[in-house]
Amino acid sequence: MSAPASPSSAADVFELGAEHEQVVFANDPATGLRAIVAIHSTALGPALGGTRFYPYASTADAIRDVLNLSRGMSYKAALAGLDLGGGKAVIIGDPATQKTEALLRAYGRHVESLGGRYYTACDVGTYSADMDVIARECSFVTGRTVAHGGAGDSSVLTAYGVFQGMRAAATVAWGGPSLAGRVVGVAGVGKVGHHLVRHLVEDGATVVVTDVDPASIDRVRDEHPTVRVVASTEELVGSQLDVYAPCALGNALTDEVVEVLSARIVCGAANNQLAHPGIEKALEERGVLYAPDYCVNSGGLIQVADELEGFSFDRAKQRATGIFDTTLRVFELAASEGVPPAIAADRLAEERMRVVSRLRGMWLPT
Repeated sequence: MSAPASPSSAADVFELGAEHEQVVFANDPATGLRAIVAIHSTALGPALGGTRFYPYASTADAIRDVLNLSRGMSYKAALAGLDLGGGKAVIIGDPATQKTEALLRAYGRHVESLGGRYYTACDVGTYSADMDVIARECSFVTGRTVAHGGAGDSSVLTAYGVFQGMRAAATVAWGGPSLAGRVVGVAGVGKVGHHLVRHLVEDGATVVVTDVDPASIDRVRDEHPTVRVVASTEELVGSQLDVYAPCALGNALTDEVVEVLSARIVCGAANNQLAHPGIEKALEERGVLYAPDYCVNSGGLIQVADELEGFSFDRAKQRATGIFDTTLRVFELAASEGVPPAIAADRLAEERMRVVSRLRGMWLPT
């Protein structure tokens, strides 16, 4: 999804969320819950998207994030071929100190009150075990633990899908899908990034990583001794790379990053990578092939969405394998229409939302 217009310092929900169907503020002083649920579109079906538990500096920052993330989920679901809309939620706070059973259950009651217009799942700061707690108060939860019939850790297929998208980009850039012998820089080796590193090492790539969390770095070093570690994202993007994979938080692709980036391909798991409108053109002008984030990172959505029909990992993985072909379609449309891949991906997603919509207007539970 191409970057939305840059917001002002104040967060006017109606201005920033002009495309959104619904924004809900959930407040429970007894548990400390302060959450925002944003439903961008239910044109293809009920909205599905994870709940991010994060210590935002301000409510305005949380609003901007949830609006951007939920919009991206609509495009992600549409491009992935799912009959789902786009939503997202954020809980404001530090999950390390503020996440409690009482807070999660209070949050579950708020999600339940939406009657199925929004299904939640895991995201930054939340895990499958948290979804099990939320499900004690709410019927509209995916990404649950395997013990409770769920898909478990959705980062598994998120990373697998990013790897498939990277293979598609390699096919366009170098004539074949292998990353063998290529230098791939991975920024962020947490939930998704460490799985991606495994795929890359197994494919014969030379992998360079960075992360702010020492424990995440230690885990990668223990599992893959050949991986090289650098101290910062700035050092990583300034290195000689063939592929850059942003796998942490959004806005990874700034003017400064694009200016110094040597990679031929950018393909990573982070959401909303384009820092502002026009970055996609700057990447193209520098000869960088950008694999749109919501196209290649949809494996996690595919994984948790599969729970809605009784989870089968093999079925979900087969669908996630299709990210390779979808990414190629995006690149082919970009070439034929003379636009950056980010614009081409938007056009494909918007066309499906427009043509394949099962209902005119918003989805309502029956």
